[in-house]
Amino acid sequence: MISDTPNPPYYAVVFTSLRSDIDNDYDTTSKQMLELAQMENGFLGIETARNEIGITVSYWKSLEDIKNWKNQIEHKMAQEKGRKEWYKKYKVRICKVERDYGFNL
Repeated sequence: MISDTPNPPYYAVVFTSLRSDIDNDYDTTSKQMLELAQMENGFLGIETARNEIGITVSYWKSLEDIKNWKNQIEHKMAQEKGRKEWYKKYKVRICKVERDYGFNL
């Protein structure tokens, strides 16, 4: 699904990952993190896709909102589990969206 974001500016957190072979409740935790993120102040939406690599883009009103989400206790626990078990490699990029446009049939 494509997120219905507000008029810019807003921020995007791009999380790109390569998974390990360890599952250990990955899907359950991923769903829980989505539910938690949706309750955070400043959360605007999320888009995700996974094939060989996974890419998740979450959208936020401010850098402060992103910082608060990064430091949310359950999210921090999931991050640690990700580093220990779920990911071979990941990269996080934080971007300011200054312009967006699209098409909707």
